[in-house]
Amino acid sequence: MLESTQEAFSLSQSLQFQHRHKTFELKLTDDGAIELYLDNCLRKRRDASEREPQYVWTNVELEWEEHHYIEARYWASTGQLKVTVNGDPLVDTEMRLAG
Repeated sequence: MLESTQEAFSLSQSLQFQHRHKTFELKLTDDGAIELYLDNCLRKRRDASEREPQYVWTNVELEWEEHHYIEARYWASTGQLKVTVNGDPLVDTEMRLAG
């Protein structure tokens, strides 16, 4: 079951969610980058650019050698954030930098 929370700090924005007993976090940083964390460990970072969407991903092996491909796409122009697991939708929300 998806559990998500959003918390604003500084100019950054953060979204945490659970998948199969693991904690994931997406951060929009003050400089416009998007970062994907797994259990507080940075897995991928994509700097801001004119290209959309910004894209980060990680492949995680969970129970019984199950592979879970976590992908996040962020469109800065609209604030749209989409997260999928093995292609299935997990998060579809709006997320913008404060300020």
